[in-house]
Amino acid sequence: MQIIENLKVKEKLYIEKFANGLTVMIIPKPGMKKKYMIWGTNYGSNDNKFIVPGEQEVTEVPNGVAHFLEHKLFEQEDGTNSLDTLTALGVNANAYTTNDHTAYLFECTDNFYEAMDELMDYVQHPYFTDENVEKEKGIIGQEIRMYDDYPDWRVYFNTLTAMYHENPIKIDITGTIETISKIDKDILYKCYNTFYHPSNMAIVISGDFKPEDILEEVKKRLVENKPSGEIKRIYPDEEESIVKPEIVQKLEVSNPIYTIGIKDVRKENQSKSETVKKALSMEILLNLIFGRSSKLYQALYKDGIIYGEPSLDYEFGKNYAHVLITGMSSNPREVYKAFKERVEELKNNGINKEDFERLKKMIYGSYVKEYNDVQDIARMFLSDYFKGICSFDYLEEIEGINVEYLNQVLKDVFKEDKMVLSIVENG
Repeated sequence: MQIIENLKVKEKLYIEKFANGLTVMIIPKPGMKKKYMIWGTNYGSNDNKFIVPGEQEVTEVPNGVAHFLEHKLFEQEDGTNSLDTLTALGVNANAYTTNDHTAYLFECTDNFYEAMDELMDYVQHPYFTDENVEKEKGIIGQEIRMYDDYPDWRVYFNTLTAMYHENPIKIDITGTIETISKIDKDILYKCYNTFYHPSNMAIVISGDFKPEDILEEVKKRLVENKPSGEIKRIYPDEEESIVKPEIVQKLEVSNPIYTIGIKDVRKENQSKSETVKKALSMEILLNLIFGRSSKLYQALYKDGIIYGEPSLDYEFGKNYAHVLITGMSSNPREVYKAFKERVEELKNNGINKEDFERLKKMIYGSYVKEYNDVQDIARMFLSDYFKGICSFDYLEEIEGINVEYLNQVLKDVFKEDKMVLSIVENG
């Protein structure tokens, strides 16, 4: 068993890779009552074109299969639903699908091993029939229609549409009514057998456990699987340019919602260290430019142009990276104009060292806080694992970031010709 210790937060990560390829990560939390388990597969909505290990031909499936699979795994052959079973145990269970991965999880104080029995059973025993697949299309179709009218989702999704030409990141995770109509049980079984192999999956467990004991409990519940080869994922080439600088949609909203997007370039073969440093630098920069204590935020809030603090995100995956700044404003175009002016001001004058040091400490503190919560730490370690990162790396790499590095990232990423504005307004 590999043990990684971080003395800064006095935490240990225990990692075991089983013979079938499954990676299990244990983060002990002595004395903590809450327990958390999450089982994820390195398979998300972007993975629609691939070559199955051992095959030569390319497989291409309809958009929305990863999300459809997530829904279907809860349904059991005996007619029960595993989500209902877990809820009856008194645990808080859920699942989610992203562009990059799918995960099944639960949090509890009691009945951990009973919940573990259920989760590890339903994830390893899919049950798809023509009838239950057709029934699910109606349920997911309702979800798709709901999101079509959901302003927060539309402003986000429209931003991706304005930024990306071909990258599957611009495809709705749920798919469309048309694409899910093409999904059948054979497609689901093929994607399940390809992407739900243990070698493409990872489990993270956090709570008051002895690592050796909990690993034995996992082993007991694993279905035997032979090692599998590498899945070849095929993604289209993406231009560096944006598609359009502005996109507007009219929906019923009390005030306009906006997202400022900045398309970044995800370098091939970027080192783990550089990936982490870049992500940390983007957090610092976004807070410096538009965080609650920033000059820009204070001015726009005082003038009544924005309502509350915007969300500041830097999202990145295997083949994409972008900035998203989302908020509510009486005049989104005025916000966008002021944002671009502030960026140029910082480029021309450089970043104030005192502001940099203050925000660097704030970001460091936010990461330390995450390690205190079993849910936050487990989900962070799973997501980062699929990106090739150990979540402890953030605490190590942040020390190596200086003002000069930050100024360079500012110039490299915050380019006006890579920026878009998405607006959802009343109409």
